[in-house]
Amino acid sequence: GSVGGGGVGGAGGDPIDEEKPPQFDTDEAGTGELFGGSGGAGSGPQLTWKQGRELLRQYLQEIGFTDTMLDVRSARVQTLLGLQSSNSSGDAGTTGANAGGTVNGGGAAAAAGAGSTGAMDTQRRVAGVRKDVKVDVLRDAEASVLATFDFLAAEGTPGSDGTDEEDDDDVVMGAPSVDEMRPPCTQDPEGTLGLGELAGLTVNNEFEPQSKDLMKKWNAKYTLRSHFDGVRTLAFHPIEPVLLTGSEDHTLKLWNLQKTVPAKKTAALDVEPLYTFRGHTGPVLTLVMAPSGDRCFSGSLDSTIRVWNLPNCNVDPYDAYDPNVLAHTLTGHTDAVWSLAVQTATGSVKHPQLLSCSADGSVRLWSIGDQPAALESYRSDAAVPTSVDFVRSGAGRQAIVGYTNADLVAIDLETGKSVTRFETAGCAQINRVVSHPTLGITVTGHDDRCIRFFDDATGKLMHSMVAHLDAVTSISIDPNGLYLLSASHDCSIRLWHLDNRTCVQEVTSHRKKFDEAVNDVAFHPSKAYIASAGADSIVKVFV
Repeated sequence: GSVGGGGVGGAGGDPIDEEKPPQFDTDEAGTGELFGGSGGAGSGPQLTWKQGRELLRQYLQEIGFTDTMLDVRSARVQTLLGLQSSNSSGDAGTTGANAGGTVNGGGAAAAAGAGSTGAMDTQRRVAGVRKDVKVDVLRDAEASVLATFDFLAAEGTPGSDGTDEEDDDDVVMGAPSVDEMRPPCTQDPEGTLGLGELAGLTVNNEFEPQSKDLMKKWNAKYTLRSHFDGVRTLAFHPIEPVLLTGSEDHTLKLWNLQKTVPAKKTAALDVEPLYTFRGHTGPVLTLVMAPSGDRCFSGSLDSTIRVWNLPNCNVDPYDAYDPNVLAHTLTGHTDAVWSLAVQTATGSVKHPQLLSCSADGSVRLWSIGDQPAALESYRSDAAVPTSVDFVRSGAGRQAIVGYTNADLVAIDLETGKSVTRFETAGCAQINRVVSHPTLGITVTGHDDRCIRFFDDATGKLMHSMVAHLDAVTSISIDPNGLYLLSASHDCSIRLWHLDNRTCVQEVTSHRKKFDEAVNDVAFHPSKAYIASAGADSIVKVFV
């Protein structure tokens, strides 16, 4: 190659390896003849290509940008990326040695050239050559960097076979997550690694949530479609994965969640009812399951309470009708039965007891032994009771009753007298009352979209929160007393953490019908199920 005019071009001379290193201390005319010669091979002493490169290295070193810097930077990038070429280190070392050995000689040559007669022409031509060389060096640097990152473009080529080790590393670097590339470990660490007792040690990550339950989300798994009208109420079996539902079509249905049928084009599973309970002459408004799991109780718009014997969970849906399923019919109310609550036999109470409230304004207590009978009746002339529950905590036998005028009263079941009247001034109608199993508080759901918490001992309002966009129709507390489930006519069910009273999940799974949406929700007493009953005649079960 040639640099500048013809004076630098060597015409057919000896190989580069046989050329002597440049001598810049000889005569003052050497530098002048570098670019001022005629360009021929025999016209005086000419600087060869290698000597010209040494002069350029001197210039680049004077301006602070040498080939050594380019070589070192390129080699550093290639080393970091695992693409170090075989000759890069040798080139860098040679370049550094050459550049360092020509500093003094280059300074002498520049001093000799400054005093020559052709200084002006030499400076112009050297300036032009310096400019061209600077551009070439920058282009070489750019090409080197682009070549370094060529593996990024080659990463997605369809022709790559993936056998190269470097390509495998590049794929790992470009992957979105290292965890996604590694399959989960299924082997026993103790048996595989021989850790012994060390395998039982637990190392907690401080940045992870302390409770895995906070991360769990409930997902709809079962869809129960058999009722012909809105589903008003539901209850789980105490032990088995069995659900009982009551509807405005006057029937109750028993469902075994383990007997499922895959639904078409949906992720949820359809379940066929095991048994249909017929006997009510009006919509079924409320039902509860006996603590033993062998009977259930339903209240209806026909003012009756019916006691049903539950058939076997594995009964054939097409078996003949068994008249013994309907055990008893409790009469005494004269209007619709809105709410039921059941309590096990404890202490002096020999038989389980049932509490009911009706639109006739009365609250009744029933003994539900082998021969059910009415025990007491409590009446309030102020308003109509809408929901009842036993006080689950404490030694006394008390009941909590909510009314349409937002009154909330605790009644002593022994004397029939009002024990505590809760602070509910300014509240709307109470739709559901639930007593916490351990904390001694009562939770209520209201027509004004609010959920309120009351202290059973003092009757004081502890907390009030707007929980939904429409009336709160039902609430349920899980058996451990940690979570609260609420339903509303805004088509949603919401899960709340009782410690900080924050919503941890919201699910919208029902459609509105005549301004009604979700009528009831419930937790399974012993299994990871929750269920919601909708006015759209569908029941959803979540796991």
